[in-house]
Amino acid sequence: MKLNAQQFHQNLQSSSLPPTIWISGDEPLQLLEASDAVRSVAQKAGITDRTVIEVDAKFDGAELIAANQSMSLFGDRQLIELRMAAKLNDKGRKALIEYSETANPDNLLLIVSPKLEASQTKAKWFSQVESSGWWLPIWPIERHQFSGWLNARLKQAGLSADPDALALLVERLDGNLLAAKQEIEKLALLSNGDLTAETVLASVSDSSRYTVFDLSAAFLAGDLARALKITHVLQGEGIEAAVVLWLITRELRLLIELAEAQQAGQPMAAAFKRLRIFDKRQRDYSSALQRCSAKHYQRCLIACAGIDAAVKGQVKDDVWSLISEMLVAICMPKLPAYNFQS
Repeated sequence: MKLNAQQFHQNLQSSSLPPTIWISGDEPLQLLEASDAVRSVAQKAGITDRTVIEVDAKFDGAELIAANQSMSLFGDRQLIELRMAAKLNDKGRKALIEYSETANPDNLLLIVSPKLEASQTKAKWFSQVESSGWWLPIWPIERHQFSGWLNARLKQAGLSADPDALALLVERLDGNLLAAKQEIEKLALLSNGDLTAETVLASVSDSSRYTVFDLSAAFLAGDLARALKITHVLQGEGIEAAVVLWLITRELRLLIELAEAQQAGQPMAAAFKRLRIFDKRQRDYSSALQRCSAKHYQRCLIACAGIDAAVKGQVKDDVWSLISEMLVAICMPKLPAYNFQS
């Protein structure tokens, strides 16, 4: 019986375990968590013995049949795991059919495999195996679904992310669920439950000689030499280019808002308060506002789209070189190559 993820987890909690459970897919975290859920429920059901069989191209099924027929020395029920690294050959398929026809009621067969092709799932042998249990095909989380998935996982961990923090995490993790799980575990240890962009950035840079906040202060102040030095160190220490670019674009957006408020004659104290820019950082932003116009920063922000394409591998340009060039544009706007104000 084919199940979706919700049905699968509901059945695990509310139904008797079938003779066979097949989990297929190419997304490591979902595959691991679904398999772990089966193992946990099996153990609670008294299935305490476990036999793991690795399936390669030479698999003939003999080990599976032997495991099905064997009895535990202590009379325990047995979980038999087939970990498939290759497609089943003819002998392997026949062994699975034989298992489904003669399954020992004290055993549970858990099959974990890569994504199954349509030709496999439409085959008669597969239909026969599927009819004896549950099949969970795991599909990747689509890019447009990732933000919602990530937010739900954060809430499960007792964390609440503001929009900036969630956007930064989505940018950093780029759909990698396993990396997301590890990042959430780290953030749960470092935060009090409420995540801001600053919390996330601090966690990214917590082992670095410099932090991304140091970089921000340097380029806002127009200190190009220091900004380039910090960038070089962050790159060498493994800080992702996506994080640095996110920081630059965030600061550019803030500068544009401040410059537009200034041009409209609004009190800067009120603008700083509205944008939650605290006293100790206001001098840096004021320095940047004196150096460039809103139009210049708008053009810098537009140019960041090209860097983002390089980060995502859509163009072959060197990402860190492009970031360095953007820092030059922010720190030294009067250089002819970067003078966007004309």
